[in-house]
Amino acid sequence: MTLFGTAGIRGAVDDKVTPELALTVGQAVGADGDVCVVGYDGRETSPALAAAVEAGVESAGGSVFRAGQVPTPTLAFASRGRRGVMVTASHNPARDNGIKLFVDGTEYDSDAERRIEDRVASGADTASWDEWTSPRSISPLSNYREAVATYAETHGATSTGLTVAVDCGNGMAGLATPQVLRRLGADVRALEANVDGTFPARESKPTPESLEALREFVAGTDSDLGIGHDGDADRIVVVAADGSVVHEDTIVAILAEHYVRESTEADPVVVTTPNASARIDERVREAGGNVERVRLGALHEGIARATGPVVFAAEPWKHIHTSFGPWIDGVASAAVLTQLVADRGLADLRGPITERPYRKVSIDCPDDAKEAVMATLQSSLPDRFPDATVDTDYGVRLELPDGSWTLVRPSGTEAYVRVYAESDDVDDLVSAVVADVEDAVEAES
Repeated sequence: MTLFGTAGIRGAVDDKVTPELALTVGQAVGADGDVCVVGYDGRETSPALAAAVEAGVESAGGSVFRAGQVPTPTLAFASRGRRGVMVTASHNPARDNGIKLFVDGTEYDSDAERRIEDRVASGADTASWDEWTSPRSISPLSNYREAVATYAETHGATSTGLTVAVDCGNGMAGLATPQVLRRLGADVRALEANVDGTFPARESKPTPESLEALREFVAGTDSDLGIGHDGDADRIVVVAADGSVVHEDTIVAILAEHYVRESTEADPVVVTTPNASARIDERVREAGGNVERVRLGALHEGIARATGPVVFAAEPWKHIHTSFGPWIDGVASAAVLTQLVADRGLADLRGPITERPYRKVSIDCPDDAKEAVMATLQSSLPDRFPDATVDTDYGVRLELPDGSWTLVRPSGTEAYVRVYAESDDVDDLVSAVVADVEDAVEAES
């Protein structure tokens, strides 16, 4: 049984994330007998699924604290010292839902997920009738917002005088980001900040296309900055004053450099993923730190096994501010970045960052051929680029002497091999890599 993807359990409510599944997952979590805080996002189906999770936890002998409707980072914040279940499908369409599991603020690792999958597959046991529990309600949102604001105040000047437009996309950010930024002194223009689980304003996933209204608003007003969130407020997309979207790896580079420079550790580490730009490595090295990479969706695992103190961890659009908490937090990212922009200006923060042209290509590859194709590419690509630094932990990643890089990795969900590349001559680099991939696929077909 495979329930968990790269970010919890997720799928359509009519055939995957059903009340029956939510009940069984709740029982599997409750079997550990711990206190569990349960929260949910604004989707139409979330309250019913959360109720099923609560019933499962309680009938297995665990105790439930009801957090109600909250952003995912708030639920993670509330799970410190106990377990947590968040009912959310993050940026998926309104018809979907999902379940994310936490313990002490950290998402379940692969071992914990396997334990839950095994219990679900075998059928979780129900506790004796006299061991069932009753829920209690908690209200973590105000404490969370104050904690984020207090944390962000240590990362730059006051935001007074800065005008920030925040597109909450009818998601959970409407309960947190505008309030935190106002607390920090920013003049906030909140867009689509009413929670509506049908997402009437735009799709829940923030992209340059779905954020068109935000981009136009920022460009047409006196806004200094625009911020777009997904449905549960763990993702962030940043818009410059001219309405252009700032590349997600540039935002990671800005935050990573900031955290390394302010660190008092001897060898600070930034954890990121194989598809992240070399611009991050450049800024972290310049600041005196090191970059370590981990597979997509496993930042918490990368933090746990890093070779030094981790001061920041991120994959595109999702950031962990390790000195604040071990969870992905788009609200904290909005707050810290706003402070940095107020202090130095976005143009100054971007100035030292080398932003090379970037491309991503998907090449058809049968699932049963992926392993052999990748084995071939581990030899052929280093042969083609003999001056490159090679990393084969999560696909084949080549970093060239001029700072260009390319990554080839099999898709975990579709019949593709993905090619990522960033270079001043990106078309030439992509053409060379794609030719090798196509040759390897043809040889295995």
